[in-house]
Amino acid sequence: MTKKDEEFLKRLLATFKVEADEHVRNIAALLLELEKGPDPERRSETLETVFREAHSLKGAARSVNLRDIEGICQSLEGSFAALKRKELDVSPALYDLYHQALDHISHIVSFTDKELEPSERSLTMKLTREMAIASTHTEKQKTPAEPNMTEASGQFETGPEKSHWGGVEPVIQSHAGDNPGMSETVRIPTTKLDPLLMQAEEMILARIALEQRATELRELNDAFLEWKKESALWKDRQLSESAPQWKELFDRNNERMRDLQGKVAAITLAVQQDHRALRRMVDEHLEDMKKVLMLPVASIVESFPKFVRDLARDQGKEVDLTIQGSEIEIDKRILEEMKDPLIHLIRNCIDHGIEKTEERERVKKPRRGTIMLSFNAKDNRQAEIIVSDDGAGIALDRVRSVALKTGIISQDDMDKLDPQETLSLVFQSGISTSPIITDISGRGLGLAIVHDKVEKLGGVVLVDSQMNAGTSFRILLSMTLATFRGVPARVDDQIFLLPAINVERVARIKRQEIRTVENREIIESDGKIIAIVRLSDALGLTVHNKRSASDKEAEADYVHFVILSSANKRIAFQVDEVLAEQQVLVKGLGGQLNRVRNIAGATVLGNGEVVPVLNTADLIKSAMQSAATAKPETYEAETPARAGRILVAEDSITSRTLLKNILESAGYEVTTAVDGIDAFTQLRSCDFDLIVSDVDMPRMSGFELTVSIRDNKKLADLPVVLVTALESREDREWGIDVGANAYIVKSSFDQSNLLEVVKRLI
Repeated sequence: MTKKDEEFLKRLLATFKVEADEHVRNIAALLLELEKGPDPERRSETLETVFREAHSLKGAARSVNLRDIEGICQSLEGSFAALKRKELDVSPALYDLYHQALDHISHIVSFTDKELEPSERSLTMKLTREMAIASTHTEKQKTPAEPNMTEASGQFETGPEKSHWGGVEPVIQSHAGDNPGMSETVRIPTTKLDPLLMQAEEMILARIALEQRATELRELNDAFLEWKKESALWKDRQLSESAPQWKELFDRNNERMRDLQGKVAAITLAVQQDHRALRRMVDEHLEDMKKVLMLPVASIVESFPKFVRDLARDQGKEVDLTIQGSEIEIDKRILEEMKDPLIHLIRNCIDHGIEKTEERERVKKPRRGTIMLSFNAKDNRQAEIIVSDDGAGIALDRVRSVALKTGIISQDDMDKLDPQETLSLVFQSGISTSPIITDISGRGLGLAIVHDKVEKLGGVVLVDSQMNAGTSFRILLSMTLATFRGVPARVDDQIFLLPAINVERVARIKRQEIRTVENREIIESDGKIIAIVRLSDALGLTVHNKRSASDKEAEADYVHFVILSSANKRIAFQVDEVLAEQQVLVKGLGGQLNRVRNIAGATVLGNGEVVPVLNTADLIKSAMQSAATAKPETYEAETPARAGRILVAEDSITSRTLLKNILESAGYEVTTAVDGIDAFTQLRSCDFDLIVSDVDMPRMSGFELTVSIRDNKKLADLPVVLVTALESREDREWGIDVGANAYIVKSSFDQSNLLEVVKRLI
């Protein structure tokens, strides 16, 4: 193969990957619709569409010589044909087979540049065979005269089979022919578009700088006018008829001043006109570039229905996912960042929210739970994302218990929290209401990840929950990352930029309106009490007091403040001056300063001054710490903690040695047992902080060992971690029922996973 052919094949495979992904997503969505049991007419239309999608994917795979995908598609096509003829009975097992085939196709598509492993080829043959069997058992034998399926369905091959590159030319498709109302489209890699958007964003700096120059020229022109007035007054007072030479000098000076003033005025007018034109061009260009990278929400949520189906079936639940507003367009970069948080929220709804079928029927709920994912565009260019379920709701007593146990909050502070503030604790790392830690959930990290990601994007996430009615998560964030609106505030001689999205109110109040309650300064705003914290104190700044006497005198009578809000928390920050809101371009601080407390980035103002952009969530945390009553600080790290004692019960000497080495390397004192009986004997004679046990062991299994531990008064509270190869839903549920604290499947086992769980439980 020549180098030219290799390059062409590479481009062709890249095109195929995009096309194949679209076909797989479409087939998966159509199968989910069929599984819900639509009316006969809609079912017929859907079957025809899914049949054509499979046929198109088969043809595309053949054109690039991917025989494995072609074979699976051939079997899918035959099975769908049997469904169309009503010769094949549908069942959950058949749909499972379809989705398994689609997952395998996606896997093959992801690695088209590599040879398949023997196990992967074996799975391909297995899936192809199983679908062929499912369809041929009921499908009538075709006679030689009967047309093939592609002809019968109106799909015809356009020519003889070709090799994977010879004789094939790339085709640019236009959607306009299929739908005259639709504009032509072209696929462009986002790697080419991202730099263009960055360049468009950089033009904002030029626009801001020109605006500053126009302001400076206006000020210069005003200074000339003032100078002219003062000169005229001085001339009238000082000159007399006896000093003609001075009069001549002033006349000549005034003539030059008028000439210079005229030139400055002309330049000022020209710069103002240029600024208006540039501002219009930059804004329009930036808006157009943003639209290029604005993608419909559907681009990231298309796979969610299948994800919900698979996870719900794995947990023995019946769940429907309803998506609203998927046509709304949001910045591609925001969508990419939000995909994982949305998956975390949906997984949380299924794992913690939606009850099992039997429980839902017992409390008179529909058998199938419902998760609603909705997207709304707000008037101020904000996107509102709501993820809600009709499940059991969040148990506040459980949240309080876990928060106190993990030391996230003290009992005194807990007593002061209202229900909404208690709910907000679920976003803290380590808070989980799951009764057991598994590979799916229970570590208390999912909602913390959601919270951190949303805040990183400059948004807020709120939670509301009602027992036995469900839980709702509401996310508010900007629809684009291209520009940023901020409120500049001065503290001493330093300017800081506050995110406008978090600014509730900017005002100046009389100092007498500030009250002191429990050693904290507070004000009243909109009928609510809000604590006041000096921005300099929250940032840990040393104020130099370089202000003039008049400034200090004015400060004695009035106080400037900015009320910021984030995650249901509101703080009034006292500053020296609040400037006009500005649109700026925010830059990160680079990899070496990726996470600086209280700082989200930096920007350049029109006068060239570099100012920090503050992180609202961090700032509120710092303010709350600053406003809290001072207490002697203690650091647990100063007192070396006793290494925990762990018992490992495992009948396999290899696994036993591996677990022992991992735990001892982390500083734990480890004792081993060869089976459940040996472990229980040692537990009754020695003290341990935790036990790690296999499940499938002779004499006494891990499940039986856990039951024995929970039935023993002395050992009842001992944390139990089950590490096992048994990964079915029934085994996980059995682990929960017998009282295990964590259930780690060996197939997804890794060292950090085990150590993280042990650290949480000891």
